[in-house]
Amino acid sequence: MKTIYDQWDFWQKLMDMLEYQFGSRCEIILHDLTKDYEHTIVDIRNGHITGRKVGDCGSNLGLEVLRGSVKDGDRYNYVVHTPDGKILRSSTMFLHNDEGTVIGSLCINLDITQTVAMEGFLHSYNGYIPGASPRTEPEIFAGNINDVLDFLIHQADNMAGKAPKAMNRAEKIRFVEYLDQKGAFLITRASDRVCEHLGISRFTLYNYLDISRHEPEGESTDEHL
Repeated sequence: MKTIYDQWDFWQKLMDMLEYQFGSRCEIILHDLTKDYEHTIVDIRNGHITGRKVGDCGSNLGLEVLRGSVKDGDRYNYVVHTPDGKILRSSTMFLHNDEGTVIGSLCINLDITQTVAMEGFLHSYNGYIPGASPRTEPEIFAGNINDVLDFLIHQADNMAGKAPKAMNRAEKIRFVEYLDQKGAFLITRASDRVCEHLGISRFTLYNYLDISRHEPEGESTDEHL
């Protein structure tokens, strides 16, 4: 397979089957990851669940795979909370060409919001709390790639644990390294947004990226760098 379109009929039949099987509360998305990341969705069923449509962008998890930060990007049966309060049980499978390069992905987002609410009622009624819940993944679904970038910057802020103006140089380098590993700089104009957020110049940003990419693993980034 060179592109996902070489097996387009198969993907269409598979998506039809999943849509009919799981109904209107299950979103199924096919991404062409050889396209500009702002417009990777080439087919989507029940897009009302995350508010996306054909021509919209992928999520932050796809960026990590394209960046190379994640080698085996397939994720199954993880839980995501959307900004509008939905709870989704999700799975993502990445598609490769004959050379092993990632060229697409197939994603399933099952809206379990109502069943979780019912489950909560039953737990309260029965006085029984089960074991640990499924693992969660930080992921955002957005039609606009800038929303994905804002999400990644917010995650980096949480990682840093302080406002940018309170960060020292080493902390800003770690901030930039985190975004780089998450694939943020694959997004057009991400550098400008990060420079504005951190209050640094583009030259300084590139310097920080160079330091973070070439520093030996496990070596700390001290102030004197």
